[in-house]
Amino acid sequence: MSVKLEKPEKNIVVLEIEVDKEIFAKALEKAYNKNKRKFDIPGFRKGKAPMGAIERVYGESVFYEDAVDDIIPGKYDEAVEEMKIQPVSRPDIDIKEIGKDKNFVFTAKVTVKPEVIVSEYKGVEAEKYVYCVEDKDIDKEINAVVKRNSRMVTVEDRPVQDQDTADINYEGFIDDVPFPGGKGEGHSLKIGSGSFIPGFEEQLIGKNTGDEFDVKVKFPDEYHSAEVAGKDAIFKVKINSISMTEYPEIDDEFAKDVSEFDTLDEYKADIRSKLQEQADNRSKASVENNVVDAVLKNTEIDVPDVMVENQIDHYLYDFDRQLQYQYQGLGLDKYLEYMGTSRTEFRKQYKEQALKEVKVILLLEKIVELENITVDEDKINEEIEKTAKQYNMAVEDIKKNMTPQDLEYFKEQLSRPMAIEFLVSQAKVTEIEKPYAIEHDHDHDHDHDHDHDHECDHEGCDHDHDHEE
Repeated sequence: MSVKLEKPEKNIVVLEIEVDKEIFAKALEKAYNKNKRKFDIPGFRKGKAPMGAIERVYGESVFYEDAVDDIIPGKYDEAVEEMKIQPVSRPDIDIKEIGKDKNFVFTAKVTVKPEVIVSEYKGVEAEKYVYCVEDKDIDKEINAVVKRNSRMVTVEDRPVQDQDTADINYEGFIDDVPFPGGKGEGHSLKIGSGSFIPGFEEQLIGKNTGDEFDVKVKFPDEYHSAEVAGKDAIFKVKINSISMTEYPEIDDEFAKDVSEFDTLDEYKADIRSKLQEQADNRSKASVENNVVDAVLKNTEIDVPDVMVENQIDHYLYDFDRQLQYQYQGLGLDKYLEYMGTSRTEFRKQYKEQALKEVKVILLLEKIVELENITVDEDKINEEIEKTAKQYNMAVEDIKKNMTPQDLEYFKEQLSRPMAIEFLVSQAKVTEIEKPYAIEHDHDHDHDHDHDHDHECDHEGCDHDHDHEE
């Protein structure tokens, strides 16, 4: 086999691969043995006709396709290795010469990894954000736990107050005529939630269980329903019951109930320790990201579009798997349908992120090369053990089935963080303190879960529609 390499344009390589006619002849023989039982040739039992007889009836090229499919993958891989190129796309194959008693010649046009030119990567200036955990962060975490452990209790010895939840019956009238959808029974309304039209909730304050009374309101001029917009209305309301949120006391007993600790001080100390660990991880990530960004500014990389598209493919594949796992088979296509968008639009959203990530990967690979960073066998074994645990497999099974490409993948995954660590160690880092300001997904009281569900109008005032969401 002989190989010629041309570079017709940036990041594009064309390999011309010539395969000896003897190898092609063997591939033809293999194709014949694979397919001879398919041919029914006069004068021969089915499957017993010689190659020449089949070729005379069906043409000399009858076995070419299978022979080509057998030869090209292996010879292409050999050529890639011989020319020491790094393809990032599928090859575009073009057959140049083919025939019996001829050398088989084909070309493979492929996109390769771009050249990475780093002008400066040692001693770059970067900031490290040192996140400081404060007492208010501890308090915020505890308050979130307090809210999750709150409960609703019925109030019987006092009237409605702000932030209470009133169970009400109501019916709305405009000019003494009830309007459609303006009636509800057993509706749970959080006072102060703003979920009814302005002025409604405030008129419930001071009323007792069992009270029946009128609530006078005016629909806003800009109200979305023209039928009632700007009109005065009277709602006849009855208070069925009053309830309030009861929160646990923050003391040692609370700590025992919500944690493995016996005292509040121990519980707080544990929260501080965990938050500090998160803060330290954020700090580490900040300096790593800032150093890499600084080095990227000193780097020239002309990233091929195919690498960006491949990265987006990875995002979409991971996102699809996550959706299927979390939402019982929802899947990406169904998600996009719900969101009213397409794969094309969705891919556009990820293009900038994918381009940045590809650049970072290529830069780190270059640093690994420049600094001759190597991954020792112990680290590879650790990674294999993690993978085995993740997929509930035996370590020996993974090692037994591991290909050279798999091993290279492990090395790449492990060498990149080592390259980042090297860049950070060489950087001129300035530390900047920042408040931790932890954000909780559960900041909102569970009492507010339905605050947005009910907006009073000629359709929305019907209790049957309140919780359609």
